[in-house]
Amino acid sequence: MISSSPYNPPLWLRSPHLQSLFATSPLRRARGAVLLRRSGAVSKPYIVDGGDGVRLEGVHSRLPGAEPRGLALLLHGWEGSAESSYMRLTAAHLLGAGFEVFRLNFRDHGDTHHLNQALFHSNRIDEVMHAATDVANRFLDGSFPDGSPRPMVVAGYSLGGNFALRVAMRARAAGLPLVHAVAVCPLLDPGLTMTRMEQGLPFYIRYFEQSWRASLRRKRDNFPQFYDFDDRVLKLGMRELTRWMVERHTDFDTLDDYFNGYSIAGDRLAALDVPADLLTAADDPVIPVAEFHALRLPDTAKIEIARWGGHCGFLETNRLDGYAERWVAARLSAALDARPPA
Repeated sequence: MISSSPYNPPLWLRSPHLQSLFATSPLRRARGAVLLRRSGAVSKPYIVDGGDGVRLEGVHSRLPGAEPRGLALLLHGWEGSAESSYMRLTAAHLLGAGFEVFRLNFRDHGDTHHLNQALFHSNRIDEVMHAATDVANRFLDGSFPDGSPRPMVVAGYSLGGNFALRVAMRARAAGLPLVHAVAVCPLLDPGLTMTRMEQGLPFYIRYFEQSWRASLRRKRDNFPQFYDFDDRVLKLGMRELTRWMVERHTDFDTLDDYFNGYSIAGDRLAALDVPADLLTAADDPVIPVAEFHALRLPDTAKIEIARWGGHCGFLETNRLDGYAERWVAARLSAALDARPPA
């Protein structure tokens, strides 16, 4: 179930903090835009149905004139977006591998704060499932010439990896034609990760605090009649700001209940019936590698652990190209290659 990764970065890229910092740099974002443009793909934004009036936005990309071998749904991390560097780069690799790609924005991510009144939180799996089903219904039209249905796969990074695995857990009951899931540095135990950030280098928790505060300000500006919190609330630290959000804007009674609601640690993935691959780094500064050793997974799920890589880094060159986006495309391609003929 657990194997060592062949990922072997140059010496200057073996710091987990450099890996994590460079992974979200503007240079990588620009690199992703270049690779997408060079691919020749046609990309178009869509509003998709999240159920109960919820509207989510995403970007669909497809190579013109090509028959895609499958549809890949990509999910970003917390305070990322469909245009994050790793999303663009992964989309480019998947397009090169013959997939069409849909990069979904979670509620209140990207430029979507105006679409829904209620705030985003990490237990909003139902709307992501509903959106995934809408995406499948829109783009998985028809079948291959041999009569076999077009397959769907899902991939996610960090919190998006957590969502991807929860989507896979619910796919069969929802009638979602999902055949494989992959997750890069997926968030497993939210409470433990919160503590890890509080005890680690201040950079990580400050980054997320600043990003989330900016998101909440945008939400307040879009819905001033519903949100009257002032800047004193926004100055709260990560744990207390999360507690404020949980107590006022979710159905959970306590912070621990909220964290448990989207935890996938321990044996919570034991019933996973969609094959899955997980990639993580032993030096991830926010998600302890011991959590992956403690997972109880079915035989169809595999974990690859790299010695280096930081959090969602896995960078390989001075152009900041990464192993993770190549790994996602390779694992999903291999999953389709291994499927028996219709």
